[in-house]
Amino acid sequence: MSIGIFNVPALKNEPVKGYAPGTPERAELKNALAAARSKTIEIPQYIGSEEIYSGNKQKVSPPHDHQHVLGYFHEGTRDDVARAIDAALEARKSWATLTWEQRAAIFLRAAELIAGPYRAEMNAATMLGQSKNAYQAEIDSACEIIDFLRLNVNFMRDIYEGQPVSSEGVWNRMEYRPLEGFIFAITPFNFTAIAGNLPAAPALMGNVVIWKPAFTQVYAANVIMTIFKEAGLPDGVINMVLADGPVAGDVIFKHPDFSGVHFTGSTKVFQTIWKTIGENIGTYKTFPRIVGETGGKDFVLAHKSADAKALATGLIRGAFEYQGQKCSAASRAYIPSNLWEEVRAFMLADLAEIKMGGVEDFSNFVNAVIDEKSFDKIASYIEGAKASGDTEIVAGGNFDKSKGYFVEPTIIQAFKSDYVTLCEEIFGPVLTIYVYDENEFEQIIPVIDATSPYALTGAIFAKDRYAIEYATRHLVNAAGNFYINDKPTGAVVGQQPFGGARASGTNDKAGSVLNLLRWVSPRALKETLVSPKDYKYPFISGE
Repeated sequence: MSIGIFNVPALKNEPVKGYAPGTPERAELKNALAAARSKTIEIPQYIGSEEIYSGNKQKVSPPHDHQHVLGYFHEGTRDDVARAIDAALEARKSWATLTWEQRAAIFLRAAELIAGPYRAEMNAATMLGQSKNAYQAEIDSACEIIDFLRLNVNFMRDIYEGQPVSSEGVWNRMEYRPLEGFIFAITPFNFTAIAGNLPAAPALMGNVVIWKPAFTQVYAANVIMTIFKEAGLPDGVINMVLADGPVAGDVIFKHPDFSGVHFTGSTKVFQTIWKTIGENIGTYKTFPRIVGETGGKDFVLAHKSADAKALATGLIRGAFEYQGQKCSAASRAYIPSNLWEEVRAFMLADLAEIKMGGVEDFSNFVNAVIDEKSFDKIASYIEGAKASGDTEIVAGGNFDKSKGYFVEPTIIQAFKSDYVTLCEEIFGPVLTIYVYDENEFEQIIPVIDATSPYALTGAIFAKDRYAIEYATRHLVNAAGNFYINDKPTGAVVGQQPFGGARASGTNDKAGSVLNLLRWVSPRALKETLVSPKDYKYPFISGE
């Protein structure tokens, strides 16, 4: 039982380490990379108290060196998913009634383990398994997941402190119960932090979870489960299953105790999930919570007053960091005619310096895309642009998968505002530029708003404050995260809660109190301190 109203560690973001030559963190990370490459591991499913090795082994290799074997994960079956549900529901009996500060302590401990003894191992796993350079891994698999775990505890306390007023003779209270049943967390390859947060956030609020990480992220997901277990997470609270998505979904979405899905992935898959839930709605004990962050076709709009160098830097970083495989990556840019040549020159100069290769060489800014399927998709868009009469390849355009899935940072200039690479999500290092008449700023804004079905992130570069205000107001529904004079990537937990609407998801803002509210079912309690003993109200009396 709770015996106090407890303060929690102060809201603060984890400092980002620099990994400069000669620093202790650089040496530690290099050693962790070497250690990981020197061995081959077996990755099980984590179901209840068991580690399940199915024997159906699938290879795990670095995307930048696909002949090297880091290990094997053991693919699961529908029976494993059913066992995981049983384990979760059994664990719920104790977890849902555990006092909030005990749950908080587990995830705060997990954050400290990542910040300290597991930091290099976590980053090395993300670098090797997902082909992220040292900085991209640091801001993801160290800082962001630490921030999620720590700051969510603050947000949880804020929720619990939200209490109703009480009238005379009455004490009103609000309980924030976990949902009745279990949560299904489906996580993507591109962010280890998302992979950790999607199961952890509902679990923090007292829910139990079935977690299915992307097969291409499972190498780092295994480290997350190791850390959660060391932090004291009870068996069955988070169960990591490695069944194929449709196999897992066929079991989970037909189960009466399914109470919510926490998803990051493609819009098409999320639409299928939503449809499936709707078709099975009569099966469930409760209406499930559907929370998802999906695709993006994120834009950068420049006004004629913009700083050309700042714009060029924002585009290089926004489009090509982590090979454009961020949901928020800048993939289309609208540049005024007075700035294009200057911006183009700055970008070409930067690209001439940028190196591409494996993550073990810290001088490489660009690494490999995640797998062959992604490589082939990106290459097809580039080949289409090369063959089109409506485009020009400004930079890059080359790709090679003989050793790793490498795609050069590619800039396409499109001469039609509805050219395919301005409209469709590519999820790779491809930036499409559309140059508009510098005097038609207001006219280009509805084009930006209508070109894509997505509404995740966007940015405006301008010195003219009226232009900034105009774009902010008229693109109000075009992006859930909107940046002024900065790239549209790099949202920080607690500072820029992340999410978008339209085809980009439910905009429930991971990294804020808004997301955690989706994982509770409030119950209002009214206690009358002295109960009335006469049914009559004063109005009923005679004159």
